[in-house]
Amino acid sequence: MDADMELSVHDVSIEERVHGTVNYVAFDLETTGLRPTVDRILEIGAVRVEDGEVTGTYETLVDHALPIPKRITELTGITEEMTAGAPDIREAVEGFLRFSGDAVLLGHNIPFDYGFMKRNVLNLRLLQKGGDAARRGQAAPHSENASRLGGARETEDSYERMGLDTLTIARAVLPQLESKSLDKLAAWYQIPLEHHHRAMDDAMTTAQLFERLREDYREKYPALFEPKPLQFQMRKEGPITSSQKVYLRELIKYHRIDTAVKIDLLTKNEASRMIDGIILRYGKIGSRP
Repeated sequence: MDADMELSVHDVSIEERVHGTVNYVAFDLETTGLRPTVDRILEIGAVRVEDGEVTGTYETLVDHALPIPKRITELTGITEEMTAGAPDIREAVEGFLRFSGDAVLLGHNIPFDYGFMKRNVLNLRLLQKGGDAARRGQAAPHSENASRLGGARETEDSYERMGLDTLTIARAVLPQLESKSLDKLAAWYQIPLEHHHRAMDDAMTTAQLFERLREDYREKYPALFEPKPLQFQMRKEGPITSSQKVYLRELIKYHRIDTAVKIDLLTKNEASRMIDGIILRYGKIGSRP
């Protein structure tokens, strides 16, 4: 999709249909499961909307070098072959931060996507001074675009944003619909959704859905369309320790395990789970038959 195309429904632009605009970044994640503390981001899709126009898009698959659950492949169509060679989680999330800046974030059930994103931003320490983006001389997340979009600004040890949720809005204004899932709401509004459960398609559909809901219900329920602080409480996880790195590499070497896992990107808890899993399956060092 062209970054400069005008976001429209039924060939009528947002600017023509709605008095006033809300600028935001609509985003969606595909993940390996529902738990931010255990599961991983597989794909990021994001759409920047300013003054009724799509002014940018960002999408990437994420290579964790770990198996993708069969049920997730069946749901999304994303395979391990597709993610092989894609950016790792650090690079993918850094790209999203540069793209979205401190914009208002829009999502369908946004606490889910925001929770995964916040956990990765903080655990990867991407907001600290001298982080990877700064070392490579790249633009900081707070860009000119971000200032115009008007979201919250984070400190070095937090990732706080203002957000809008189409699921919350739909539940309030469309009680007659049995299902408020994104695909059902898209069908209700006759918004094309070619590839449901792919991040970019879902992000674009969410933006279009927001504008339709806003057109129909903003005057009656103005508070529903005002950005609010996003909430996700988490305990910051420390990075893998030096001793864990050494022991994990020794276990992998001793048991001749073929893995492409990027050990340096693991958290302390993830490393512990991986070590425990190897010992449970193969035994400790010295226990090989």
